[in-house]
Amino acid sequence: MSITVEDKARVMKDFATKDGDTGSPEVQIAILTTRISTLTEHFKTHKKDNHGRRGLLKMVAQRRKLLDYLKGKDEARYRDLIKRLGIRR
Repeated sequence: MSITVEDKARVMKDFATKDGDTGSPEVQIAILTTRISTLTEHFKTHKKDNHGRRGLLKMVAQRRKLLDYLKGKDEARYRDLIKRLGIRR
């Protein structure tokens, strides 16, 4: 259900703003998006996994908060990020 270490490292490398960047909003949102898409696939086969669904909803809410933060700080970075991730809004 979670992402592999290699996937996480690839996402961090792709969305990092500088070398060794793991905490910028872009990286955090990208990691959450990867985890959300993985869980979404999981729920297509495990429809009754309600405990996991609660975790998914918490991740979606966390991503929404981070996106709102980024939009308030720098709207150009926000628009670029949602375009790169394919998130609608």
